[in-house]
Amino acid sequence: MFNKVLIANRGEIALRVQRACRELGLKTVAVHSEADADARYVRLADEALCIGPAAPGQSYLNRAAILFAAHVSGAQAIHPGYGFLSENADFAAQVEAAGMAFIGPEPDSIRTMGDKVAAKRAMRAAGVPCVPGPDGGLPDDPTEILRVAQEIGYPVIVKAAGGGGGRGMRVAPGPEQLLEAVSVTREEARRAFGKPELYVEKFLEHPRHVEIQVLCDTYGNAVWLGSRDCSLQRRHQKVLEEAPAPGIDPELIRQVGERCAEACRQTNYRGAGTFEFLFENGQFYFIEMNTRLQVEHPVTEMTSGIDIVREQIRIAQGHALTIRQSDICTLGHSLECRINAEDPFTFAPCPGKISVWELPGGNGVRVDSHMSSGAVVPPYYDSLIAKVITHGATRQEALVRMRIALSEMRIEGIRTNVPLHQAMLEDEGFGEGGVDIHHLERWLAKRKQT
Repeated sequence: MFNKVLIANRGEIALRVQRACRELGLKTVAVHSEADADARYVRLADEALCIGPAAPGQSYLNRAAILFAAHVSGAQAIHPGYGFLSENADFAAQVEAAGMAFIGPEPDSIRTMGDKVAAKRAMRAAGVPCVPGPDGGLPDDPTEILRVAQEIGYPVIVKAAGGGGGRGMRVAPGPEQLLEAVSVTREEARRAFGKPELYVEKFLEHPRHVEIQVLCDTYGNAVWLGSRDCSLQRRHQKVLEEAPAPGIDPELIRQVGERCAEACRQTNYRGAGTFEFLFENGQFYFIEMNTRLQVEHPVTEMTSGIDIVREQIRIAQGHALTIRQSDICTLGHSLECRINAEDPFTFAPCPGKISVWELPGGNGVRVDSHMSSGAVVPPYYDSLIAKVITHGATRQEALVRMRIALSEMRIEGIRTNVPLHQAMLEDEGFGEGGVDIHHLERWLAKRKQT
């Protein structure tokens, strides 16, 4: 048990975690860089400590500074949010070695799932459907590489075992492009992730990106909370998400969800996690597991009625889940638009001071944000400044509410991607539901031409 939590993150997620802690009667410690000294979540925390300059490497990624802040503040637990150190197994181990609770999975789970080859092997053993391809890493011998790819069948995709965020992957349409794809990806993996190991699997040409959210305690209980569709992406980065994934047989989703929960039980997983799948031609294919809270978790909270962050904290305190699978009933539909401080046409970041900040409201509307009038968006971090979430009895009702919410939103002083979201919501293909992961980039290319 613990009663004081240090939040090792910034932005909207720091405020989101802080609110969950306050609901549970827990004290909060905010750590911040010099650039975030005046942030709202810093003002609202019970204690606040500056841990370094603006550069993330000297502040939010500085493990020693964060652990020292936890020590001097008397925090007994650390919540890493998402990004930064949230999937760093060594940091999780350091937190636990210092006698504190890490609000997330055990270090070994993070390590296994962070290695895409090891994760795929573990999931296949647990009966979770995977993308066709070998469980092991790619050999060094060019002849063997060509043989493996030939067995899978072209096109194939070469991926870094330790990759993520859309980096460390190349598509090879045929054997002529394969060896160069391997060479370039291996070097990128070495530079970006510190490990050159690669793997290869079948490249699905028109898949959707569908996720299953899970919660697991330390007593062998695991539940899944429904599906999400995160197919609207630009350069492998999600832009808009929804729950549940539209147009997929609920029975098929139930079968996959049960396999995910069983995989968690078999691997003794702890906390919140997300199984990410590609979905094509009525089939699910596991690609990776995120061992942390997701940016898009609110759409699952809106449809399931379960506070995922609160459950994360309770699990870390040693509590058993109070919900069983039979208790979970997802209702209605939810959408989330990620509002970024960026030009809606060029996507160039637009940091600066917000002069006007007016947020939408009304039935079925939620806004997660740490911003306010007069706040400054710094140039050093991710450009996400808010998440607008709507919920309705149907997908159509959620869409209508999102259109109204975005029309009410007024942000001045900086440029944002609100106009992009408004235009996307009018796209006929998206309106029908079930678009693939390339839809947004095709839509953007078409818009550029006109």
